[in-house]
Formats: sequence, structure tokens, C-alpha cells
Amino acid sequence: MRAKDKVAVERYKKKLELIRSAGLSVTFETAKEKREIIERCKTDIPFMVGYLFPHYATSECADFQIEFAKKVGRDQKIKAFCQWGRGQAKSVWNDIIIPFWLHFIMGEPTYLVIIGSSSDKAEQLIEDIKAELEVNPRMIAHFGEQKQLGSWEGKFFVTKGGFIGQALGIGKNVRGLRVRGRRPTLLVIDDIETEELNNNPERQIRLAKWVEKSLIPTMDGPVRRLIYAHNRYAETMVQTILQERHPKWFVHDVPAYDPITYKPTWHQKYPDNYFRDLEDEIGIIAALSEYNNQPHVEGEIFKEEQIQWGDMPALNHFKIIVGHWDVAYAGTKTSDYNAVEIMGLKDKDFWHIDCFVKQCKMRDAIAFMCDVQKNLPKTVIIHWQFEAQFWNDEVERTIDEVQQEMGVLLLISKIPTPTGNKYDRILQLQPRYQNSRIYYNNKKKSHKDTQTGLAQLYATQPGNKKKDDWPDAQHQCIEFLQKYIPMGKASGNFQTGRMLPHNERI
Repeated sequence: MRAKDKVAVERYKKKLELIRSAGLSVTFETAKEKREIIERCKTDIPFMVGYLFPHYATSECADFQIEFAKKVGRDQKIKAFCQWGRGQAKSVWNDIIIPFWLHFIMGEPTYLVIIGSSSDKAEQLIEDIKAELEVNPRMIAHFGEQKQLGSWEGKFFVTKGGFIGQALGIGKNVRGLRVRGRRPTLLVIDDIETEELNNNPERQIRLAKWVEKSLIPTMDGPVRRLIYAHNRYAETMVQTILQERHPKWFVHDVPAYDPITYKPTWHQKYPDNYFRDLEDEIGIIAALSEYNNQPHVEGEIFKEEQIQWGDMPALNHFKIIVGHWDVAYAGTKTSDYNAVEIMGLKDKDFWHIDCFVKQCKMRDAIAFMCDVQKNLPKTVIIHWQFEAQFWNDEVERTIDEVQQEMGVLLLISKIPTPTGNKYDRILQLQPRYQNSRIYYNNKKKSHKDTQTGLAQLYATQPGNKKKDDWPDAQHQCIEFLQKYIPMGKASGNFQTGRMLPHNERI
């Protein structure tokens, strides 16, 4: 036996052992009791999971998992993207629970084809449900022995009850995919996107066409379900190409956590601080990409290599320091960011000192500014500002409340609303980066808000629909600071801006 085959055999034995050791006792219900259990499983999916798959049900089922399963069950021709964040049990539900429920509980003759990134990967995925059908004692007690000698190969099996399972590598020839007169009824594309594939746009397009023109037509009958199970960790993937081409296909987008409150979506499994701690471990950009379907866009204009990190001068060594607040009101996970950028001018260089970049209520941003102000050395002044277009009674009231609560007077000024569109303003930063005029405080390398802001900067490109509040705040800071750069070496003259009258200061 080849080494590769030995590994596969050992892997499958371990899966069988996991099921056998799960503590599933053989049940001895009467025929009437068995019928009642199956009837309950039709509508009570969490009960079915706990009863038949306790080795997977280490936590209660999430609401979104049940919602998706029922959606698939109601529509026999569904084309759906199970776009759940990492760690939300996409494979367990789509490769095991949903196919089992459709065939054995709902009584649909099922021919399942699982498509993986390779034939070997697909085989690993199909083994999970195959192992359940082979040795799960409660399954056998209710539905009888399923293993059928002669039809129990690694990548293909047919049970005694007529369930067909097959593994297939992405892009393989699928013509003639049938078992006697039966054609596939459920196609599950699971975890096919790889780094190599993401770096090959032409192949991504070819595979999207393969799904449309070759894979889906293998189904021929009233039941033609397609499920594409993958988180969206990259800007362009095979699934995004398909989503753009087929806007009527169902996209079940489920982030793993709320980026504002950090509340886990699958709260029955994950503790409240789990994803907050995870962001500390792997960084906010990676966490949002892998777990929240918010891919990091690689910069085409602003690039990571343009970011200069250095040991920042002492605060009282800066010629002048400004803090610009880009105001956002809503504080929801789809709203704009409250972005506060603090920059200082040293000689002719601009230094990123600190920042606040969060989808939150205004109060949090104001509290950040007050906290910075309260801890400044007595010899340092920050000139706080925000654009006049954001001014209203609610902003004024919130500023007053937070200042009183924290015992701080910000003396924050309204500045005229800039002309031109935001994208053009942000592009004006590029010459500063190209000329190595912008520096970042070394101590902020792992700072979540700084990394969030930089992600927005990198995403700046034509047609970008991502948030860009922080880059705009940085542009406003530099607009303020550059007025204090000497016009020439000998003159000693400075460009200065208009001092706002007292009635425009807060």
C-alpha cells in the first residue's frame, strides 16, 4: 500500500473511532417512538443534531445555522453561498447535517457531490458523512445498516438506503456524472479557494465558468441544489465572481462577531471576549478578513512599503500638533467610522502620533480626545478640530457632556468644510508618502486603530466602496500642519492659516 493510501486509511479509522467513542448508546425505541423522533427532527433541527451528532454538538446550534438549513430545505433549486466567518461550522452543516437531514429525515433521494480544492481534499470532506453512516449507532438503530460492500470506496459510496456520496476535485471532468439513472441533486463546493488560486485571476474566471457550464448542468431533475461554502477572506474569489454574475443567488453572509461590541454571532459557543482577544493575537486586519468576511485590500496606490516607522520625538519637540476628528453619528457595524487622527510637525516631516478609528457613537471618540488631553505634558498643546458640516445640537451637547464628565476642556474648533470630493483629497497624500515625509510612531505598530486606518488607506483606489474616514482625517491634519512649514531657508517666514474667532470655537 502506498504511503498516501496508508495516511488516508489511518485518517478514516480515526473518524470512525471518534464516532464510536462519542458515548452514543444504542437506542431501543418502539417503531412508534422512532416515527415520533423522526417527525420531530423534521422541524426541530437542534434536537436532531444533539440526538444524532453529539460529537459535533459540543455547543448549541446557532440561529443562523438553523436558518440556513431550513432555507435550503424549502428550495429544491436553491443556489446559495454559505458565506460564514471562520469557525462557524460551514463544513459540518453543509457536508454532514444538511445532506443527512434532507435524505434520511425529509425523505429526499439524495446524490451528494462534494467539490474540494483537490480530489484528495474532497475525499477527506466526504469521509465525514460516510463515517457517520457506517458506525453511528443511533443512525443505524433508526435507519438500519447503511454500509454496502462493493459500493464503499474512498471517493464514492452508495448506502443500502440509496444515499449516494461522491468526492470531486474542482475543475475536473464531470460529464457523465451519474449512477445508473440518477444524477446529482446536491452539489457542495467546500473550501476550494487557496492562496495559489487567489493569485491567478484567469483561473478564477475559468473555474467560475466551470461551475456555471459544467458542474451545475450535471444535475437533471426537479432537485438541483448548489451550496458554495466558504468565508470571504479575499477581495476577488471564485465565489465573488459568481455572486456578481448571479445576483439572484442567495448569499447568507454571517460575520463571526460584531466589530463594535465584539459579541460573537455564535454566542452559544464563543465567550464574549473571544474575538477581542483574537484581534490582539493576529491583528485586526487578519481577524476581520478571516472571521468577518471583510477582506483586506492590497494597495494599488498606497502601499505597505511606503509606511515609515520610527522612534517618535518627544511631544514637546514638535513645532505644532493637531488632532482632527472625522465625525460619524450612527455607531453601527455598517456606519462610517469616528476617526480621530493626531499628527505633529517636526522640521518638515509629519508624524502620526496616535489615532482613534472605530465604528462607534460620538461619545467614545470625544472621550478618547479628552483622555489624550488630560494626559498631555503641561508644555504640549493639541489643536483639536472638526469640519463645520458635522456641527449640530447633538454634537455640541455630547461634547459638553463628555467634557464635564471627564473634567477636560478641549477647545475644539470648527473648520471650513473642504472643497472637492474625498477621494481626490486622499490622493493628495500620495506625494507625501512618495517623498518619505510621513512617519509613524513605532509604538503604534500593533495598535488596532492605526492598523484599521492603514487598511482604509491601502484600499484607496478607483471604485473603492470601503470606508475612508481615517485617510481623510489624516489629509486634514497635514493641511493644517503644512501651513507652519517655513517658506524658505533664509526668510524665516511661515505660511499661516486664518485664526478662527472665539464664537467658532467650542
